[in-house]
Amino acid sequence: VYKWFSPNNGQIVDPFAGGSVRGIVAGMLGRNYWGCDLRQEQIDANNKQALEIEPEVMPQWVCGDSMNEIENAPDADLIFSCPPYGDLEKYSDDPKDLSAMDFHAFIAAYKRIILRCVKKMKPDSFACFVVGDFRDKKGFYRNFVSETIDGFEQAGAKLYNDAVLLTPIGSAAMRITKQFEAGRKMAKTHQNVLVFCKGDWRKATAKCNA
Repeated sequence: VYKWFSPNNGQIVDPFAGGSVRGIVAGMLGRNYWGCDLRQEQIDANNKQALEIEPEVMPQWVCGDSMNEIENAPDADLIFSCPPYGDLEKYSDDPKDLSAMDFHAFIAAYKRIILRCVKKMKPDSFACFVVGDFRDKKGFYRNFVSETIDGFEQAGAKLYNDAVLLTPIGSAAMRITKQFEAGRKMAKTHQNVLVFCKGDWRKATAKCNA
């Protein structure tokens, strides 16, 4: 994603930084990385891992709420993130943590963060979110992929690519046996890699090829 959708020495902004991987890979590829996460312990772990690996460019992680901290982020050549999947996995009890919110509050806050991210995108640039649909407590899908697309398009970045990231397939039958027999729930074996463009895709592509 970095090589395809950002220029050499470009600035990456990640509103849901979580672990260290995206930051370290960005630094290894000569990109500048700015990421935000609510938990100081995660920021400390990220910095420790980066210091051990010593990427070409040290990533910058900021502890705070993306809703506010994005305003202090550098202008982005690429927005790249994997957001929390609602309350599917709860990361903390902090009321500002999206994973601690009910779904309607989560989507509202999520789309406000997307809006702030799009405002930080440089003219004629790309954004990439890795997302997947997930089930509610009653077993029905939330349609998170469509909500993500809607958030970006309302903010002024249009859907440009939709790729599929395959997750473990071989063990799917074993993982889903009970759920399938009890309720005909199939195993999900992919996530969507959504790429958006703000401005002219031709100019955005030219920047990446420069």
